[in-house]
Amino acid sequence: MKIIVQKFGGTSLVNKDIRENALNRILQRYNEGYSLVVVVSAMGRKGDPYATDSLIELINKDIVDLRSMDMIMSCGEIISSVVLSNMLNERGLHATAFTGGQAGIITDFNYGHAEVLYINTRKILNCLEKGQIAVITGFQGMTKNGEITTLGRGGSDTSAVLLGESLNSELVEIYTDVDGVLTADPKIVSDARVIKTISYNELYQLAEDGAKVIHPKAVEIAQNKNMKILIRNTVNDSSGTLVTNSVQSNNFLKDEKIISALTHKSNKTQITISTQNDKNMINKLMKEIADNGISIDLINFFVEKIIFTICSSDLSKLIKIIEKKDYDYNIVNDLSKLSIIGHRMCGKPGVMQRIVNALYSEKVDILQTSDSHTTIWCLIQTKNVNKAINALHKEFQLSNDTKVYN
Repeated sequence: MKIIVQKFGGTSLVNKDIRENALNRILQRYNEGYSLVVVVSAMGRKGDPYATDSLIELINKDIVDLRSMDMIMSCGEIISSVVLSNMLNERGLHATAFTGGQAGIITDFNYGHAEVLYINTRKILNCLEKGQIAVITGFQGMTKNGEITTLGRGGSDTSAVLLGESLNSELVEIYTDVDGVLTADPKIVSDARVIKTISYNELYQLAEDGAKVIHPKAVEIAQNKNMKILIRNTVNDSSGTLVTNSVQSNNFLKDEKIISALTHKSNKTQITISTQNDKNMINKLMKEIADNGISIDLINFFVEKIIFTICSSDLSKLIKIIEKKDYDYNIVNDLSKLSIIGHRMCGKPGVMQRIVNALYSEKVDILQTSDSHTTIWCLIQTKNVNKAINALHKEFQLSNDTKVYN
């Protein structure tokens, strides 16, 4: 049995016309002879009647318990699964709708952020063996004693990949409202292009650093199992982006791009704290920051100071810590972390120099940097994000669909 898992996000189900496109994607694979497991999100986004955020607005969030919150948050996906399976049945196919629990997705008791313990695929396989299409709610599961749980935002991507793993599927298709993974946000770069093939590492970094095309946890699971993912547009015939481990760097070829894509995260704050080379003070500060649930992003240590960034939403908590200790500090707000991603940059001389030149030519100051094998991060003022991304997109010729040596 050749199995494909297809996941349709909320924008792929928002109204009847768009759901017809989703239906056509399902029928195409069905007619190719595949057994299909279809994972669905809630219809639309906030403001649409059956979207998860819209359902949450029906209750008083200040008094609701986590168990009840998961119950109402699971309703949108249930509606989607029944509506889509009904449309398939109207076309003469046989489809069965399942909640996460009915599909055998068993989780722990961490309401709102449950972890999947295992998937009992018996009911799904019985459905497929009968020639039926299984339409399963994403984003949710069930505890061993029958309580509904949700997997956290982006959980439908996670559901799809976990089901693909458990069913030994040949491919997981993620359908969304963009043509695939793009070299940059098309709202920022008008001539951003679709990346035909991307590595797991690159896509994970893109998702982690701000691109919303897929949840990073889903990429991590797929990478661990070497599972192919295809990200496609629901409403057109774009070939999409294939995510695989087979993308390898070869610095001897002159037809490879060094940079694959650009993204950013805003709402960053930079803090500089004078340490006077007091290692004990640094240890205490780092422990207290961690104990208060504050996540540090970029960080640099110097002889007499430490510089790091946090989410701006955590600033008030941090100020309480550093003022209680009477530390000498400085704060810079309204910053963004710019991510320049590409697995081929590793070992290539001159990449940082080109980044600096491109940004400085647009009078964009770099306040802090860091790097890994696949990513260079630059901290810049949020007001400069658009021109910074456009400058780098042009510098590394990412709009050119023909691969060129950089």
